[in-house]
Amino acid sequence: MHTIDMDLVEMTLDVMKYTIDRISNITPEMGAPKKEEELFRIVGETVTPEGIGGENAFQLFRDVLVKATVPIDHPRHLAFVPAAPTRAAIMFDLVTSASSIHGAYWMEGAGGIFCENQAMKWLVSLTGLPEGAFGVFTSGGTAANLSAMVAAREEWRTRDSRNVGKKALLLTSHGAHSSIQAMAKVIDADVVMIDCEEENLTGRELQNGINELEEKDRNRLFAVVATGGTTNAGIIDQLDTIADVCEKEQVWFHVDCAYGGGALAAPSVRHLFNGIERADSITIDPHKWLFSPYDCGAVIYKDLELAKNAHSQKGAYLEIFKDAGADGFNPADYQIQLTRRIRGMPLWFSLAMHGTNKYRQAIETGISLAKKAAKKIEERENLELIRPASLSVVLFRRKDWTPEQYKDWTYKNHREGLALVTPTSWKKETVIRFCFINPDTTEEDIDMILDTLG
Repeated sequence: MHTIDMDLVEMTLDVMKYTIDRISNITPEMGAPKKEEELFRIVGETVTPEGIGGENAFQLFRDVLVKATVPIDHPRHLAFVPAAPTRAAIMFDLVTSASSIHGAYWMEGAGGIFCENQAMKWLVSLTGLPEGAFGVFTSGGTAANLSAMVAAREEWRTRDSRNVGKKALLLTSHGAHSSIQAMAKVIDADVVMIDCEEENLTGRELQNGINELEEKDRNRLFAVVATGGTTNAGIIDQLDTIADVCEKEQVWFHVDCAYGGGALAAPSVRHLFNGIERADSITIDPHKWLFSPYDCGAVIYKDLELAKNAHSQKGAYLEIFKDAGADGFNPADYQIQLTRRIRGMPLWFSLAMHGTNKYRQAIETGISLAKKAAKKIEERENLELIRPASLSVVLFRRKDWTPEQYKDWTYKNHREGLALVTPTSWKKETVIRFCFINPDTTEEDIDMILDTLG
């Protein structure tokens, strides 16, 4: 199966040509999903006893299957949290795969882990955490949040043996990402959601939430999760006052910046994150607003040893990793995965190639596009801004539209290959949401989309 032959060489050249064409195309075709039955009718069985051949399989992907996907880096893809990996990062993702580096332990992955750690140093510097803080790359925000909460719960149990075996409880706000509740299910912890008078969680509201807990529940409280840029609206909790309460109450302070973390590099909004430097752990997703390919999240800890105590795995076959020649940073010790690819390497290469100033400029572009879009919306009589643009998110309504009209509008634009913009819910109302990530998005793209609203 590993014998090199001319057919494989030809196929490799075809793949590389496709890759080069795709990387250089900043406005790829806006694909759309097809029903499984339709895809099967066109493609048929692809995994067979004799195989269908590499050329045939690749042709099916290129001509049929990839067109049944929606490219996340299209400049008019403004739905969910899109992504726009740099060409350098995409290219180096190929190198990462081809290099076959196991990224769990320094012994096997020293060079690759060194690259990851160079990128991580920059991420940590953005947070302002004290010396000694560091982190590790994960598969995404959910894995990062889960890793952080496992570390928090183990620290809580280690601190007081009476907590061993006790079902833990954490506090967060209704604006928190859905992964917080999903993660809590995995670790069998309870979640109490705090209502916010305004739009972000404050220290006062957190303190009130703690005070309202029954004593038995207060004794189960091990962590507070604040949000540094909600996915739906880009809202940042009042991190400095929340930090005050967490320090006073002696509970772990975690900040979920999966989406908003990229904005830590933007001078125009950095002050909105004041207090993050006092967190015990932080989640950032480079595959969202730091222009990395999927999948690349990150979890950062103020005290790495607490993470290591929770995550380090023991096994007879792992003892060789204690050899002096293999001594170094072992990513498997600080998050939930043992087997892992070197997913931070594409970020490292892109940072090394472009420099951090280019990253700052690209992130500021997303923030600027959101402000420009908000201004354009305010200038149109049939549109109404819901709230000021926050980070790179804009929420607005088309006056007098029903939820069904929003949905039809989304499908029509997508079907025609113009854009992917989806509605969301804000205070029980259906509204339109823009999320700007791609620095290749232009004001003309915004106008083009707004023109379709009549």
